[in-house]
Amino acid sequence: MSIPPSLKKGDKIAIICPASYISSDLTRAYDILRSWKLEPIIFPSVTAQYNQFAGTDELRAHDFQEALDNREIKAIIAGRGGYGCVRIIDKIDFTSFKKNPKWIIGFSDITAIHSHIQNQFEIPTIHGQMVKSFLDATAESLSTLKDALFGRNIDIKYSYNGYPNRSGNAKGILTGGNLALLLSVLGSDSDVNYENKILFIEDVGESHYNIDRMLWTLKRAKKIDKLAGLIIGGFTDMKDSDPSFGQRYEDIIMDKIRQFDYPVAFGFPAGHIEDNRALIFGKEVSMNISNDNITLNYI
Repeated sequence: MSIPPSLKKGDKIAIICPASYISSDLTRAYDILRSWKLEPIIFPSVTAQYNQFAGTDELRAHDFQEALDNREIKAIIAGRGGYGCVRIIDKIDFTSFKKNPKWIIGFSDITAIHSHIQNQFEIPTIHGQMVKSFLDATAESLSTLKDALFGRNIDIKYSYNGYPNRSGNAKGILTGGNLALLLSVLGSDSDVNYENKILFIEDVGESHYNIDRMLWTLKRAKKIDKLAGLIIGGFTDMKDSDPSFGQRYEDIIMDKIRQFDYPVAFGFPAGHIEDNRALIFGKEVSMNISNDNITLNYI
């Protein structure tokens, strides 16, 4: 496994928008990166708009390619998610990235990029806050992102009693991301093999019945029967139907995996939430769940 090198003070970090456009002022967010002694390099897609996208597919792909190939750029962070990464991922040439990997950071729609890189190259990437989400982020979520970039420990320990966890120990490569995006790359060149891996999932704004449908799709595709462990992050702004679907998302998830015996952690502090702690996909982790107490340690 080729791991991107840790950042150093003075390094350049590219800001690109591979999906939806940004309308807000990000000056304060750029200042956070500067306070980390990094030099943000703002690419054209950050200020571009083409319908709902941050410029055309060609512009967004060009920005991503330029950031990957520029040896002076030491990391790439998405300005925001939204929708659009699956439209450009097959346009990208990762030849230079394979030889000289660098950290790629984002969540939500960036899951498509994470998954593609995990499946094709097994190079770690960071699921964490994006520049636009810096402005509402908790101090803990930003500090874990900074620590991940600078090569410091980001093991996580937390307690959660909102829904019963399934206790146990697990070890495996950490992977996953946004549930809807994992479904969008199913069966493609960007689809990760989940076998013996610890899968993290989160989502936002989905209907309960759609969560049920997506999980049935993963189950019927035999994607979740041989996991080492399952981590459930934020499932926020969920919508019910009328009449009600009749189950909360935790029950929907547990129904699909009840026959399997791997450990399951709920309430993980990551996803479309302010406390979106950084996770390094593609690295091996150990997970311990003892009733309400969960630890995730990088090996």
